[in-house]
Amino acid sequence: MYVAGDRNSFQRWAEDFSTAPLRIHEAIQRVETVRAPSSAERLRKLDAAERVEEALLVEILLHAAATDRYIVEGFTEYANTLGIDAKVKRRLFAGGLCFIPAQATSEQLEKLALFSFLRIARPLSRLRGVAAVERSSPMPGLPLAPLPAAEVVDDDIRVAVFDGGLPLSSPLMPWVNRIELPEIGSAVTQLEQHGHDVSSAVLFGSLTPGDTAPSPFTRIDHYRVLDDQAHQDPFDLYDVLQRIDSVLSEKKYDFANLSIGPYMTVEDDDVHPWTAVLDTHLSTGQTLVSIAAGNNGESLDETDRRIQVPSDCVNGLAVGAADSARDDWRRAAYSALGPGRAPGFVKPDALEFGGSPTEPFMVTDLQAPSGVAATMGTSFAAPSALRRGIALRAHFGERLTPLGIKALLIHTAGDRGHSRAEVGWGRIPPDLQQIMTCSDGQVRIIYQGTLTPAQYLRAQIPLPADQLQGNVKVKATFTFATETDPEDPGNYSRAGLDITFRPHDQVFATEEAIDPKSGSFFRRSAFDTEGALRRDAQLWETTLNNSRSMRGSSLRNPVFDVHYNARANGGNAQSARAVPYALVVSVESRRTVDLYDRVLRAFAGRLEALQPIIDLPVRV
Repeated sequence: MYVAGDRNSFQRWAEDFSTAPLRIHEAIQRVETVRAPSSAERLRKLDAAERVEEALLVEILLHAAATDRYIVEGFTEYANTLGIDAKVKRRLFAGGLCFIPAQATSEQLEKLALFSFLRIARPLSRLRGVAAVERSSPMPGLPLAPLPAAEVVDDDIRVAVFDGGLPLSSPLMPWVNRIELPEIGSAVTQLEQHGHDVSSAVLFGSLTPGDTAPSPFTRIDHYRVLDDQAHQDPFDLYDVLQRIDSVLSEKKYDFANLSIGPYMTVEDDDVHPWTAVLDTHLSTGQTLVSIAAGNNGESLDETDRRIQVPSDCVNGLAVGAADSARDDWRRAAYSALGPGRAPGFVKPDALEFGGSPTEPFMVTDLQAPSGVAATMGTSFAAPSALRRGIALRAHFGERLTPLGIKALLIHTAGDRGHSRAEVGWGRIPPDLQQIMTCSDGQVRIIYQGTLTPAQYLRAQIPLPADQLQGNVKVKATFTFATETDPEDPGNYSRAGLDITFRPHDQVFATEEAIDPKSGSFFRRSAFDTEGALRRDAQLWETTLNNSRSMRGSSLRNPVFDVHYNARANGGNAQSARAVPYALVVSVESRRTVDLYDRVLRAFAGRLEALQPIIDLPVRV
């Protein structure tokens, strides 16, 4: 815990512990030590920092919010006296942190570490280049995949792609609004190729040679945020993020895709500015952003195989790559692994087909409009997954929120027994029908809304009036969006859900009990301690997903009791805003073929069938 104050304040604080009326000793059981961070603690992994002659390229983190101008001004003055080249004009704020790129020698950094509000100085990360696996190759020997007519399914859906741009000659121009941001440098051919391929994945998914490409679900705004300085200027990482930040601050999008980011694996001790800034924008739950997990899954060092920033965003959808669209899929070898930081432990959130050497991801050939080009990478898995979310919005309309779509994608994903670290919650179904419809003996319910602090929500799991026979499978997925505290990585999310499963409304733990007896669902037991909850990262996770099989006789008016807990910097929040949430519950009973109809009859007037607004083709 970081505490700021003058010497007299710390002296009074120590004296207050022995003052009974304040009862501070009850709130704080023990303070083991109080000390100022040493210079060595503030200088992190500088031996790995990139060098420019004698200077190191570093990233400075200050304990300063956007309103704390005096801290930034004081830092600037002190850095100047030391002769440090601090790029203060490129600074970024997120929560209570200020991120500043800089260039300094080791000796200068040791003196800079004496600045009171300096949290850490660490190596500056670079933008990822276009990975070798992601370079598309034209396939003239394969049958053509002609592009469709220019019409889209729903022109009201707003989608943004942040990437390398695409040339005016791109055959995708009928469906792409090509946006050049002000004060950006020249375009780079290789980066435009990447932007074109990513846009093709958003519009069409992986093409099938010999078939006409499906009609796009909507048009996209493609922002070129990468220029000729992307891999030349070591500080351009900040300029790129500022471009994305400015767009998200000014415009509202339903969906967005990021297949770019820093070449940096997620770390547990401190949050990266890309993650912090993006999570701030996504905390309203009004935008679903798919983020490529990274193509570093085959790195020699196991620690370098972990997901890359900013796919550790707790409010985003981190997407890894599956090696096949068939049933016998597995994680693509190049796809980055989890876990993420806690909270945000289960990462990537899901996999989507991203291609492999034996089954490439097919995009539109930039040079031959009806031709196909082969590629692979999480850069294409992420926009392809986003395309499925866009399809759900086009099909069901605005009644299905971005959080509801995220919950549906995760809820219907299957892991085939693979580990969480490899596949997250599993691969998103390649057939949209598996997401949009219920099979025989199955019913799926979606709850959407907002929760206020300390509020209790009782979400009923709808069952028919008659008792179900045999085994019944119940699966539930909670997702919510939250504000974050980037200055406190261990307590990063400000909102948490304490969820209690009550399977039978006539079974009570004691005669005096008011509520029915609880059963385990997301917890290991009903008696997990706060410490256990924190270690499992469950209480403060923004996505919870699990299933249970039980006898039909053990279920009678089952419910989830949901309690929203709010915190700030790990402590009780004095004020907190409502958080948007989505809950998807599926009930499956193989003996009850007409389960869907029976539930609708039993809950007539309370449940509304989600009717399609626009019919979509089954082929995706």
